Amino acid sequence: MFSIDLADDARLFPLEVWHAEEFLAHMDRGRAFIGEHILLADLVTDLDSARAFLSSYAQKTAADGGRLYGIRVGATLVGGVLFRIFEADAGNCEVGCWLEPAAAGRGLVTGACRVLIDWAFRERGMHRAEWRASAANRKSLAVAERLGMTREGLLRENHLHRGVRQDTEVWAVLAHEWPPAPTA
Repeated sequence: MFSIDLADDARLFPLEVWHAEEFLAHMDRGRAFIGEHILLADLVTDLDSARAFLSSYAQKTAADGGRLYGIRVGATLVGGVLFRIFEADAGNCEVGCWLEPAAAGRGLVTGACRVLIDWAFRERGMHRAEWRASAANRKSLAVAERLGMTREGLLRENHLHRGVRQDTEVWAVLAHEWPPAPTA
């Protein structure tokens, strides 16, 4: 198995079905924080649902339709990044993320997403990488901005999350815009 350094003590690695117990423990630690804006915390509630979620991404990977990666600090799984959508024929993908609060603020998600987007453009020849996040999720939107993405629009009240309609911001970066210029 491979892994990529994100920091001295942090690594990015493929998150697979055999990580289900570790994945569930991670979700249990970060459930309130993670679930504030994304459905993942509500989907992964026991070992069977953890296996089912990881298995769904194994199937997506096998079909070249998505991929899932974990972020470890030391020996502890603290978050992840993914290609939620990966349409190789069309040249479009959507990148997403989640993180426990203890690991927030270290640039781990931004670094991990840079690895994914760089791979998508340079190795797979993708044309467009998209980012969608709740308009209320300021931290996620800040990642999109740090990645050099452009805010393309707002989907008003398009997403029902825990019984509340949310707006979704859509950001994207095109292959010819990558890599982004360094920010001050």
